[in-house]
Amino acid sequence: MAQAVIIAEELTYHYGDLTAVNQVSFSVAEGEILGFLGPNGAGKSTTVKMLTGQLQPKGGRAIVLGQDVARRAKRVQAEIGVCFEITNLYEQMSGADNLKLFARLFGVRDFDVDALLKRVGLDGRGQDRVETYSKGMKQRLMVARALVNRPRILFLDEPTEGLDPASAQAIRSVILEERARGATVFLTTHDMVEADKLSDRVAFIDRGEIVALDTPRKLKQQYGKRLLHAEVELPDGRLVLRQVVLDQVDTSQAMARLFSEERVITIHSEEATLEDIFIQITGRGLT
Repeated sequence: MAQAVIIAEELTYHYGDLTAVNQVSFSVAEGEILGFLGPNGAGKSTTVKMLTGQLQPKGGRAIVLGQDVARRAKRVQAEIGVCFEITNLYEQMSGADNLKLFARLFGVRDFDVDALLKRVGLDGRGQDRVETYSKGMKQRLMVARALVNRPRILFLDEPTEGLDPASAQAIRSVILEERARGATVFLTTHDMVEADKLSDRVAFIDRGEIVALDTPRKLKQQYGKRLLHAEVELPDGRLVLRQVVLDQVDTSQAMARLFSEERVITIHSEEATLEDIFIQITGRGLT
């Protein structure tokens, strides 16, 4: 079993009287993609800031790569990459110069800026000023910047929020490539579809607390239902929908009745989504 490279032990943080993160505990294995999911204001970004040394926990500990982040923040930060939801690039500089500056700050010498720009779909635009980039291009440059030091852990905070499909897909491809390289990816998002596609495990955070943590498949098996939707034609020509719940004791009998008693026109299956399960567990949606 892979060793844990991120360990949260009863992490707690509050802003005045507001408790943003309340005694959160979990671990992330080396080479794992963990989707950290929840609505805006649930405590996702605050947790990331404690794990990356940007905030000191009010309680508990964050252990990253074997180091207590509160005590060894600079040592941890040298081996991680972080991409924020809000861009913080040097707009008057070129994309390539942004990456070169970051490489110098990390002391990275063996660095192919053109190859990295190509990897995130920015080949041919490296010499252009960042102020001329679209939102999607800036976000891809942010991801590229987080990869400059070949991090052991990549923290991505809403990396595809509001992006066009091409930009979002480019970033998803990079995430999977990093996992294949052996890096750990901590992905915070409220996009449940994206998390389902990318994550080995997902954690639901709601009102500052972890309310579920498992693989997407196991969460669906535990909380969700698989359904069969059938469109049938009535004797008068009208079309109506029928629904059969799968994986039940009487599923086979219900399906037999459907096909023997009805004229089935179309049929398709559907499984619960992570968003369905989040709503079931918390009683609220993602907004």
